[in-house]
Amino acid sequence: MTSHSDNLKFAYWVPNVSGGLVISNIEQRTGWDIDYNRKLAQIAEANGFDYALSQIRFTAGYGADNQHESVSFSHALLAATTTLKVIAAILPGPWNPALAAKQIATINHLTNGRVAVNVVSGWFRGEFAAIGELWLDHDERYRRSEEFIRALRGIWTEDNFTLKGDFYRFTNYSMKPKPIDPQPEIFQGGSSRAARDMASRVSDWYFTNGNTPEEIRKQVDDIRAKAKANGHKVKIGVNAFAIAREGEQEARAVLDEIIAKANPEAVQGFADQVKNAGKASPEGEGNWAKSSFEDLVQYNDGFRSNLIGTPEQIAERIIKLKDAGADLILLGFLHFQEEVEFFGKRVIPLVRELEAARDRELLAAE
Repeated sequence: MTSHSDNLKFAYWVPNVSGGLVISNIEQRTGWDIDYNRKLAQIAEANGFDYALSQIRFTAGYGADNQHESVSFSHALLAATTTLKVIAAILPGPWNPALAAKQIATINHLTNGRVAVNVVSGWFRGEFAAIGELWLDHDERYRRSEEFIRALRGIWTEDNFTLKGDFYRFTNYSMKPKPIDPQPEIFQGGSSRAARDMASRVSDWYFTNGNTPEEIRKQVDDIRAKAKANGHKVKIGVNAFAIAREGEQEARAVLDEIIAKANPEAVQGFADQVKNAGKASPEGEGNWAKSSFEDLVQYNDGFRSNLIGTPEQIAERIIKLKDAGADLILLGFLHFQEEVEFFGKRVIPLVRELEAARDRELLAAE
């Protein structure tokens, strides 16, 4: 029988960069400053959200003219909350695993174990050039990220940790104090073969761009089959942009306005950059490989998950994503504070009711 612990988790994108979560000139009542984000984290915590995910950006672009650094910003949000877990995005290249391991271990102690990491494999080629970091080809970036994760885990769990890798070297390194158990969760993103293969070996969580339940199921089946063969388990997070309104027509009108007011030049700039992501993989698949102009208006194909409509419609579609294998829904919104609260009050309880009904059905069938 499905237990309460198997309930879907909910996360939101932390707007620690300016410009909101859509590349559009539509009004977005979303702030990127710390006061706005502290309040947002408290609203999310009080309304059923489990995680928040901070973003990592080093340079301006696509409306994100200002960016707060992810790890320190995540720590500030953790200090303002008591139960919310915050996932800090970190990027191999700019971060050395020794620094990342030490940073996260300290924050782990300061926040009673509520910090996690999202290891980003890096596809903003222009950023790497601007800060003087070596740019690697697509699959090499994932190979480095896997070694980065193996280094984190080794540092966090072993004394005299030694690693003779292609990207990182450690010799008899003992870091203390180590994180408190359970160890910090490690998330990663991607949709390409290299991303799925990496997740099946080393990651706790795999984030994929928004998509239909049918397409999500294909990725889930592939990852979980590979993970089982590796003696590993991985959970799945799906990106979605939610537009929850009292009426479906009202919600659809908001989506139409977002796309109508999209910034074509910025969207095209973003499209040019994503050629370095999924399209750059040897098989030509992965994040953004098949994204349309409308998809790219929302950074991570969030419209494709179709969480647009009434609370009841959205809850039913979320259950379909769960049936496809999703363990977590990662949400973006137009007006974060008010919409996170509305979603928490109106949508999450409906999801819980549907989950409970499913549990009763399974119990009756036993």
